[in-house]
Amino acid sequence: MSHSQDDPAVSAVTAAHLSRIAESGLYTSATSIDPAATNVAEALVATLNRSTEQALLPPDLQKLTEQVQQKATIGFPRITADDGVRLSAHTIKLNTSEPRPVVIVPAGWTPFGWALFEYAYLQLALRGYHVLAYTPRGIGLTVPVPGGGYVDAPFTSGGTIDVAGPLDWADGSTVIDYAQEYFDPSRIAFLGESYGSGISQLVAAHDPAGRVNAVVALSTWGDLAASLYQHDTRHLAAVKALIDFTGGPAERKFDAATRQILDDFLAGRNLDEVVAWGQERSPSSYVDQTNARGVPTFVSNTWHETLFGVNQVVQHFERLTVPKRLNLWIGDHAAPEGAGLTVPFSGPNLPVDEAFAWLDHYVGGASNDVPGWSPVTSQIMFTYQTRTDPETDKNVITEPAVRESQQSWADVTTSTERWYLTSAASGSRDGGLGTDPESGWKREFTAGQQTEAVAVDAIITTGQAEWKGNPKTYRTDKFDRQYLAVWTTDPLQAARRVRGIPELTLTVRSTARSTTLVAYLFDVSDDNSARIIAHEPLTLGDLTPGEDRTANWTLQAAGYDLAADHRLMLVVTSEDPLYSDASTDGSTTTITSTDNNTAHLVLPLG
Repeated sequence: MSHSQDDPAVSAVTAAHLSRIAESGLYTSATSIDPAATNVAEALVATLNRSTEQALLPPDLQKLTEQVQQKATIGFPRITADDGVRLSAHTIKLNTSEPRPVVIVPAGWTPFGWALFEYAYLQLALRGYHVLAYTPRGIGLTVPVPGGGYVDAPFTSGGTIDVAGPLDWADGSTVIDYAQEYFDPSRIAFLGESYGSGISQLVAAHDPAGRVNAVVALSTWGDLAASLYQHDTRHLAAVKALIDFTGGPAERKFDAATRQILDDFLAGRNLDEVVAWGQERSPSSYVDQTNARGVPTFVSNTWHETLFGVNQVVQHFERLTVPKRLNLWIGDHAAPEGAGLTVPFSGPNLPVDEAFAWLDHYVGGASNDVPGWSPVTSQIMFTYQTRTDPETDKNVITEPAVRESQQSWADVTTSTERWYLTSAASGSRDGGLGTDPESGWKREFTAGQQTEAVAVDAIITTGQAEWKGNPKTYRTDKFDRQYLAVWTTDPLQAARRVRGIPELTLTVRSTARSTTLVAYLFDVSDDNSARIIAHEPLTLGDLTPGEDRTANWTLQAAGYDLAADHRLMLVVTSEDPLYSDASTDGSTTTITSTDNNTAHLVLPLG
């Protein structure tokens, strides 16, 4: 992407491009955006910037740009930070003497900086907002040139990435200074998606003058440390993907101190320092400041989030005492809102529509229904209705999934059900899940091998397909019992409404001095196909080979309807490609149940 005149890389946007993004999502992998999406953004920017004579947009988008051009002044400034770093920015200033609010949008963690969501900025301008989008320091495409050296794209900011650290907080305040001088706004909101969402919360908590009047944080985090490292397990795949998606080589994108933190994380050393570094960058560490300032805060996340697991967001949200909203959606990171921030939809686009309504009320002064919203709204897996598209053989959603509203997260779970792990039935290698405790049995598997039981096939894109009506299907008969253990209920006599955070208690021993356990809950139909409900890893260290260790941990939260006649399946294995693995390949893991520690699963219901 660039702003250069008649850039041959920018092609005319077609209806097929827009349809593909709307129907399939923004990402083609964890580290790649659909080229059609970047082309839409580039075409919008080129048209607004009048840097091309070629007609690049279909009529509806052309009309949108013309409407904004008629009512606003478009700019592409550089904003100089306190330390001299120059931040790439984009402004849409309404041509009015009437004081209007400004929405400041720090870009997400992609090589395309602020440019990717140009469509959203135009929509905000039509709603009556000034807009100031900027790329956080260090983020953006940096291209090597022949003969040595690099050149930055126009939407790339200088400096190195501070990973939502103090420099990013200070930059946010500098951007507010610029906005106040340039727009003279009536009120100030921050809206961010992914990386930009965390920065938005942190700037609101730290701006010395407390000038942020509302925050929208989409696909966000509350506790970055827990997102990186929880239950003594490192979330390796997510961090590797982020390192590879900055837009340039790590030695140019991160300073020496940050590279050391990342290297330590990847190597599994100095983890106390890594955790402290993550906590400094966690909105949850400053929740008292947010509460004291009363900043209305809108947050969203997904049940099967692979970057910022849902539990830490829920815990952060529950500590907020400000006007607040939590939307939980089917899918994975950025799936609900990503496409809707990039291209038009033919119908409602609730993840974005509700975010904009929040801004309308808290900074736009609109008298809408936001004050009557329930603070927590959960979309229930997988209650949408679908049909199969004969051309693609993929499901298309015909009726959206059910959403449920509660006054707090605590109200999501109204009761719990305890399922005890039991011995294998005669002729079966699988144990059972029953209502009566049972001790004295044991289940063994060989550690260190990946199986068909994994959380996702790929970060982001598996959940993106799930959001679009195509959740991953597992064949439980392909789960290799040599490398995992299974416990299953009989066909359920009544449906179960899983609502909340499951908990698992086991007694574990290993022939090695450490081991990783990954627990999965599956919904299994009568043909042995399954869908995942929730999962979570746990690593046990300092084991004495052959001695028992109690293992108790929470899985990620879920909102899931289990049908009658389906079975609930618990799988425990030692390896998932998302996580670090402390198991010794070929060692034996034994799971058992003792009189003093009966193995059980606590299933939350609502």
